[in-house]
Amino acid sequence: MSWANPEFFWLLLLLPIYVGYYVWKWVKTKESALLFSSIDKLDGISRGYRVWLSRATPLLHTVAFTLFVVALARPQSQNTTVERTAEGIDIVISLDISSSMLAEDIKPNRLVASKELAADFIDKRISDRIGINVFARESFTVVPPTLDYSLVKSMLETVELGMVRDGTAIGMGIATAVNRLRDSSAESKVIILLTDGMNNSGEVDPITAGEIADTYGIRIYTVGIGSRGTAPYPVDDPIFGRRYQNVQVNIDEEMLQQISQQTGGKYWRATDLEQYTEIYQEIDRLEQSEIEEITYVDYEDLYFNYLFGGLLFLLLAFVNERFVVRSPLFQP
Repeated sequence: MSWANPEFFWLLLLLPIYVGYYVWKWVKTKESALLFSSIDKLDGISRGYRVWLSRATPLLHTVAFTLFVVALARPQSQNTTVERTAEGIDIVISLDISSSMLAEDIKPNRLVASKELAADFIDKRISDRIGINVFARESFTVVPPTLDYSLVKSMLETVELGMVRDGTAIGMGIATAVNRLRDSSAESKVIILLTDGMNNSGEVDPITAGEIADTYGIRIYTVGIGSRGTAPYPVDDPIFGRRYQNVQVNIDEEMLQQISQQTGGKYWRATDLEQYTEIYQEIDRLEQSEIEEITYVDYEDLYFNYLFGGLLFLLLAFVNERFVVRSPLFQP
């Protein structure tokens, strides 16, 4: 609620004078006009309801005056309408699902962490179309760029190892994403490439795929996933059950940096979960849609309710004074 004329609240400072007048009148009428030797025998006589009602008139006047002041201040309710228009970005998240993504240097493992952080990233977007593609030895689209974020996250949950043959075809991962974005009319087109290895398969060279992306005006943000040195990798042993062995982490950072640089993107190395989270947050800041907001505010006056209430209390005070009590205390 807001007030169109709040300066009228200064009138409430008159209330102490108004109340003081009635107190003075009441004290004045308490002074005896005739003197009696004693009124002790009158103490037991009931005063009657009119005595109490006579004291209600000043209270009714006070409430009426207060409501009139509130009405003069013009209380208003605000109905705000926000019209938003956004220049969306088309984004494809290209995720490595080779067997090395089971390594647990990023908890619970690289693949699960990648999926969870991708879902958080999707939740932060407003008007961008987002798609998912995965790659190992081959690559395919899980869901094309869409504004249906619930669908994107639902399909992301189905991503797991073994969907395609094992291997790391980074060039194919980029090429599949480019194929989904090349005909896009969006002002900005982005690929987020997540991998933990080196290109060792596929018909398309990663650098060549990056050049094709640049031709279509697509920026590529690359993320190398994995600690430096070795990482714990789960192995199922038929005799001893699941055990862990340290495997060497080999990421072709020079190649990933080159791909990002030639497309106007950026490369990061995610060695732990905290870094991984910060990378997604930075990508979210770098790729923000331009949103224009137009705000319409509609004011509705509410003073009539207070005006009506003040008139009602004033009428009650008049009826009480003139017809119920008829006390000379309130005679003009």
